[in-house]
Amino acid sequence: MTLTNRDIIELTAWRRQLHQAPEISNEEEKTAKEVVAFLADTGPDKVLTQLGGHGVAAIYDSGKAGPTVLFRSELDALPIEELSGVPHSSRVPGKSHMCGHDGHTAILASLGRQLGRERPASGRVVLMFQPAEETGNGAAGVVADPRFGEIAPDFAFSLHNLPGVLRLKPGVVNCASRGMRIVLEGKTAHSSMPETGISPMLAISELMPALPALGRGTFADDDFSMLTVTHAAMGEAVFGISPAHAEVWATLRTRRDERMANLCAAAEALVARIAGEHRLSVRWDYHEIFVASVNAPDAVEHLRRALDEEGVAHGEEALPMRASEDFGLFGHSAKSAMFFLGAGERHPALHNPDYDFPDDLIPIGSRIFMRTARNLLG
Repeated sequence: MTLTNRDIIELTAWRRQLHQAPEISNEEEKTAKEVVAFLADTGPDKVLTQLGGHGVAAIYDSGKAGPTVLFRSELDALPIEELSGVPHSSRVPGKSHMCGHDGHTAILASLGRQLGRERPASGRVVLMFQPAEETGNGAAGVVADPRFGEIAPDFAFSLHNLPGVLRLKPGVVNCASRGMRIVLEGKTAHSSMPETGISPMLAISELMPALPALGRGTFADDDFSMLTVTHAAMGEAVFGISPAHAEVWATLRTRRDERMANLCAAAEALVARIAGEHRLSVRWDYHEIFVASVNAPDAVEHLRRALDEEGVAHGEEALPMRASEDFGLFGHSAKSAMFFLGAGERHPALHNPDYDFPDDLIPIGSRIFMRTARNLLG
């Protein structure tokens, strides 16, 4: 039930190899092939590829009745230039594993090594290497793939590294969020005669403070909602034209999925009213849609038991988080839970250009997941 020293050395080297060749969301073709090749020697009973894009599911089946237990990691990197200075830094300009998905993938691969040596006594384990977590469409694509019905997990577990200590808690752990792109259209004019055109300038000046003002409550409340303006642009970069076109982008965030519909409706009504007052046509669309991640109490208890049996300290502080995670979608059809694997207080934060996944976390994450699998399936 444990990794050998040789396993840890080889998994660490492989993690660093993945780190050098990052692929961003929806482009993870080579990374997916690396996973399939690395797991080949473990002899999975079935491998599904191109799930929801570049997803890979490796299935280890006992051949006996029992639950299906899914463990999920992510394949994608970020469009960030790496500045860590480590010898295994990204070799791809402008792209890097600044969120630790390479490390999560190595942890799941470590389960494959152990399950290859000894299948579960009952049921099945599914190692789900998911694409496109960063954009929110990865889990949605996997779950919508007709072949996901061949997996149909009873339990789904995941982890994410974070600075600090290990954290686990039932209930909401990550917010629902989505990006709203607002497009305003008027009429251009010569900048010497702006009154002959229809400029979106006043409208976006009103929208940028009015959208955040729609937020409600404190983060401690289930009714919490938040809007953050992330981008605004207007017209062309010239002096002679009064503009006709403008865009405002905002991120909408709630603790609960039910609250998101109300927040969208309020934002849409506000945008429509302000556009109308300024004689502008308007349209909007939504991107990077994440549902809330809600840890099921039963699934949390299985993780908590594994942590206690492995002697790994854990707490509930700093949960839930405002940040989003698309793992929540697996919880719509399975008892699911995610824990947050502490990387230490002084480790660089996620998405920072000097970040690198701590390799010491590979055996720790592996122990927790393997203990969970063995407790459920034998």
